[in-house]
Amino acid sequence: MKQKKDVLFLCQFFYPEYVSSATLPFDTAVALSQAGYSVGALCGYPKEYSLTDKVPKNETHQNIAIKRLRYIQLKRSSIIGRLINYFSFTMSVALHFGHFKKYKVVIVYSNPPVLPVISALANKFFKTKVIFVCYDVYPEIAHATNSISQNGFISKMMKVANKIIYKRVSKVVALSTEMSDFLLNHRPKLVESQIEVIPNWTEDISESNKDGILKNKLYRNAKSDNRFVISYFGNMGICQDLDTIIEAIRLFKEDASVKFVFAGHGSKYEYLKGILDAEKITNVSTYDFLVGEDFQAALYSSDCFVISLVEGLSGLCVPSKTYSYMMAGKPIIAIMEESYDVAKEIMQKRAGYVLRVGDVSGFVQAVKEMQINLQARQIMSEESRNLFLGTYTKNICTNQYVELLNEVLGEQHVC
Repeated sequence: MKQKKDVLFLCQFFYPEYVSSATLPFDTAVALSQAGYSVGALCGYPKEYSLTDKVPKNETHQNIAIKRLRYIQLKRSSIIGRLINYFSFTMSVALHFGHFKKYKVVIVYSNPPVLPVISALANKFFKTKVIFVCYDVYPEIAHATNSISQNGFISKMMKVANKIIYKRVSKVVALSTEMSDFLLNHRPKLVESQIEVIPNWTEDISESNKDGILKNKLYRNAKSDNRFVISYFGNMGICQDLDTIIEAIRLFKEDASVKFVFAGHGSKYEYLKGILDAEKITNVSTYDFLVGEDFQAALYSSDCFVISLVEGLSGLCVPSKTYSYMMAGKPIIAIMEESYDVAKEIMQKRAGYVLRVGDVSGFVQAVKEMQINLQARQIMSEESRNLFLGTYTKNICTNQYVELLNEVLGEQHVC
């Protein structure tokens, strides 16, 4: 009988796509390969988040055997489009079910939410062990954001899927302690020894390409008028609270010392741009999703950053751009409940401000304090950077995945 390979990554997005849901699995796969494991990936064919449309369906990259599947890809701005994409990709994976037989372990991600069922079936039929990485907790996050009805068909289907998945997993990776606690309290099949808390991360680009960044058009535009630059990058969807930020923007509308920068995507991004146009607000710049040097320039031209989540999502998700903000070493204004790990860290280390949703006056006060007190801002910047270096670097976090796979495979692993 042919020797099984060690680990298969099952995810909708992967290399060469540039969103975090692609780069994080790829970083993990590279780390496991470098640790001596044989690694493969079964993923979707790139479209929306790739800089090239000429990608082979099968290739080996950095010793990772990648198999890319075609599926229906509609615009993700609507719930119907996302659902069609989810089910289309899941069906495409199901048609390649025999691929799982080649691997000892599959690492599967929570997006799309029905995808992990395929891994559970692989465990049943092929004894493939399952590591489930929980980026978002379904269906609860969809309930909290009113994306689906709690009593609807999709919700019921997700609940059935959860029963199948959690019965078959060897390990579950939660992104934070509040997410771990939520899963233990709401998934009766799970026990504490099955959950590992491993946060997401970002690449440390703080020392790279400084000359190029200073010459970058985006950097020069942001710094041209010496304003205090407040930036928001990443997803602007149903989970993010933009209303508090928009109200603050209105109060700063006539303030020549302040500038806002937004870059990213999501259903609320168009809503934001519509308000800026209708109200003729000119001290806000907007960009689509930024990558490479442009993203570096946007990071380092900023004086502070904003993260936000609507109320009721504690334990259900984590704002991924936080790690890039900490890496850049700037203060963070976090608009969210204080129960989040990242909110606690910002408060404990004094790396910024934590505000409740709707606290517009607190937002304005935080900005004015940072403008006036340069010494305090410098201390917050240093603490923000220290948080990244101590917890959220790529090496720290991917090494935790190596240790996790060592535990799951045990003596089965032969380099």
